[in-house]
Amino acid sequence: MTRADVARYAGVSTAVVSYVLNGGPKNVAPLTRERVLDAVRVLGYRPNAAARALSMGSADMFGLLVHDNRSPFFAELCHALDQATADAGRSLLIVNSDRTQVPTADQIRDLASRQIAGLIIADVLTSGEQSVVHSLGIPAVVMGQFGETDDLHSVGVDFARGAREACEHLIGHGYRDIAFAGSAARYDERERGWREALSAARLPLGPLLHTPFGYQGGYDAAVELMRLPSLPRAVLAASDQIGIGMLAAFGERGVRVPDDIAVVSFDGTIAADFVWPRLTTAVQPLEQMAEVAVQLLTDPTASRHHRALFTHLRVRESCGCAAQHG
Repeated sequence: MTRADVARYAGVSTAVVSYVLNGGPKNVAPLTRERVLDAVRVLGYRPNAAARALSMGSADMFGLLVHDNRSPFFAELCHALDQATADAGRSLLIVNSDRTQVPTADQIRDLASRQIAGLIIADVLTSGEQSVVHSLGIPAVVMGQFGETDDLHSVGVDFARGAREACEHLIGHGYRDIAFAGSAARYDERERGWREALSAARLPLGPLLHTPFGYQGGYDAAVELMRLPSLPRAVLAASDQIGIGMLAAFGERGVRVPDDIAVVSFDGTIAADFVWPRLTTAVQPLEQMAEVAVQLLTDPTASRHHRALFTHLRVRESCGCAAQHG
């Protein structure tokens, strides 16, 4: 059912239907208003929220540009942001930025053209892409960005600190040869935390593997480790997906985790609890991150703000510990 159907049933114009449903801007006679509302009930008409948002300037919709919502981490982040926006009385329009045929800057402009009230970007932006966001003149928050974000709000965890604590946990087990597997696309603060932890413990850097984020990237990184003359005693994976991919490759070839090599990962997704051995992982506080992001978008008085939250280590069996709760 459309608004035109309601208008025909009630014997009025579509403009009058709009005035009734939107509470104005023009007044409608009580009897006419009742005819319109009766038509809505009889026909079961439901306004199209997206079309209504576009026509009204979308005071209740935020846009979210996320790298890839198929991954467990981004799926859980989208869910947390959807809940936070709903709690604030808003709705969320989600677009993936991994469509390689469309430049990220164009996707940002396309989202803004939908007259959204605010923009959340869960991806790492170049300085040029940040300039595009700033030029839009709408509230915006960048999540998970490494480095400076110019005049934009940013929310994320302290990646270096989280990785450093995860690596220190491995060092606490007595492991002295600790590898790192992460992306080389942009300098990863998790790699910096790994380096700092080993340096502080006066240990040499273990093997450094640059691999794409994802299960296949982790699988390939583990295969590369197993080709070395000797297997490192532990590895820090920059994401749960990389860690799970490594577990699959090790398991295929009879390498025991944690007996032959310990694995600790980063993110704290649900998937890390449903592999064996379950992954010890640095957990990102997604609900808190989402709440802060929405607060920054809905507070018109907020000045430029960077919020670095902390991870906590969820200990499971993959590092050599008995599992702990929490």
